[in-house]
Amino acid sequence: MAASKKTGGLAGVTAGETRICTVGKEGAGLTYRGYDIYDLADNATFEEVAHLLLHGTLPTQSELDAYIAKIKANRGLPEALKTVLEMVPSDAHPMDVLRTGVSFLGNIEPEGDFKNQQNVADRLLASLPSMLLYWHRFHTDGVRIDTETDDDSISGHFLHMLHDKAPKELHRKCLDTTLILYAEHEFNASTFAGRVITGTLSDMHSAVSGAIGALRGALHGGANEAAMELISKFETPDDAVKGVHGMLERKDLIMGFGHRVYTTSDPRNSVNKRMSKALADDVGNTTLYPISEAVEKVMWDEKKLFANADFFAASVYHFMGIPTYLFTPIFVCSRITGWAAHVMEQRANNKLIRPAADYIGPGLQEWVSIENRA
Repeated sequence: MAASKKTGGLAGVTAGETRICTVGKEGAGLTYRGYDIYDLADNATFEEVAHLLLHGTLPTQSELDAYIAKIKANRGLPEALKTVLEMVPSDAHPMDVLRTGVSFLGNIEPEGDFKNQQNVADRLLASLPSMLLYWHRFHTDGVRIDTETDDDSISGHFLHMLHDKAPKELHRKCLDTTLILYAEHEFNASTFAGRVITGTLSDMHSAVSGAIGALRGALHGGANEAAMELISKFETPDDAVKGVHGMLERKDLIMGFGHRVYTTSDPRNSVNKRMSKALADDVGNTTLYPISEAVEKVMWDEKKLFANADFFAASVYHFMGIPTYLFTPIFVCSRITGWAAHVMEQRANNKLIRPAADYIGPGLQEWVSIENRA
């Protein structure tokens, strides 16, 4: 590991090696195990991408069939976990719900031997949507939903549990694509947090719980929720232009733009933008997409800040009838694939992650007894 450069927030510091993902590399852009994100978004299913990240290869048809069957078989929640989810307050942050759910599952289904790590990863992939929607529907609608739907896809399963019916294929496909786009992103804050925990030889549930805690923070996750709040303020594109100019003059924080790693564009944005337009047409919404475009244009013209993956994802989720407060937890249901892949990669060549710090406090001081302290 090379980490001698002094920089705030470790920006530009290389903290390790990975075979899983490239982000913003010259001539590569965003890739998962060598596959371009655009090829995956256009051609793959999320289950194929999950297999790629967690098993290292794209599956054959028979492997994919077996993998889908395994995921479907792991969607159910133990009664004890359902009880815990019912006890979590209705006004709890949904990210806290998932953190609690993962942690409790680690108590009643402990990983034990690390040789079981693949099964733990698949179990979490299958059950995270179930945890989220069981809690949401219990506290919102007062129902105890069946979390073992017959949908072959995780996206279909999610929307089915949310709306009590199988989704439109366009909606299922769009959610599936966002899961692909969010699945992995190299050494981002939550992934690195998970690797640090893994480096201590802790269990996968602890690493994933820590990663969820990192993603909960406003500077990492939540930009899609903030973007939805922003675009919902305006009634027309002209209102949006005027409003965003005012926000810029006041130096208000505008979420969903720019990125710590990308410098000119976020490759995921164009895919989400295209889906937002298609869904707007499908549901007959004539305001949110043009408002989003107007905001995007002002931010580029005035600040040269580009929309990141979160900005158009907001309207994509909204058009599918997903409540805003569930946007970031969907991120978890996708990124579990990347997190678990990094846990396994860290374990394969583990070394405790323990960086040094430059001390900037006072010099050596003499001890003063309590009666002589000012």
